[in-house]
Formats: sequence, C-alpha cells, structure tokens
Amino acid sequence: MKLMNSEIKVIKPSGILDSSMASQLCREVDEFVKGGNTRVLVDLENVSFIDSSGLGGLVNAFKSTRAVGGKLVLCSVCEQARMLLEITGMDQVFEIFPSQSEFIQAC
Repeated sequence: MKLMNSEIKVIKPSGILDSSMASQLCREVDEFVKGGNTRVLVDLENVSFIDSSGLGGLVNAFKSTRAVGGKLVLCSVCEQARMLLEITGMDQVFEIFPSQSEFIQAC
C-alpha cells in the first residue's frame, strides 16, 4: 500500500479480497479519513477474486469515505470483479477507472 501524495491514498491489495483482507482495507481507509484526508483509490490490479465479504468491505470503505465528504474510487478491476460489481449493481455506485494512470490523468 502506498501514498501518492498527502491528499490521495492508494490502497493496492493482492490475491483474494475476502473477509480478512476487507477488514484490513476498511481499517486503512478509516485511519486515513480520520486523519482528514478523504480521497482513496483502491487499485485492484493484483486482486484475482472478490468474494461477498470483500465486496462488503469495499462498500463499507466507500460509505465511511463518503460520510466525511470524501470519495473512494476503484481501478484495474479484473473480469471476475467487474462481473460481480455489475451483477450487484455496484458498478453504478463506484467510479471505476481502467488503470491508476487514467485515474491520475482525470484528477
């Protein structure tokens, strides 16, 4: 996990986004927004699978960021995760960028 600058937190999980990884992601987002920063990019480039707990973690992180007037976006979403987001309608909730570089260009 790396910090792009003082305003944007980049979280880059890897492997399977399940309940334990989702808990870690939520803790990191909560700590970051409590510090007064409200822009979070979750780069899913190295995530091969997201289960229902992982999706719940993303939604909780999204809600906690939004609750303080912030924004959480996703990028580099694998095909399985993209289908999960589409089936659940979460692709209409999350802003999704094809890559981290395209997110940076849009900022």
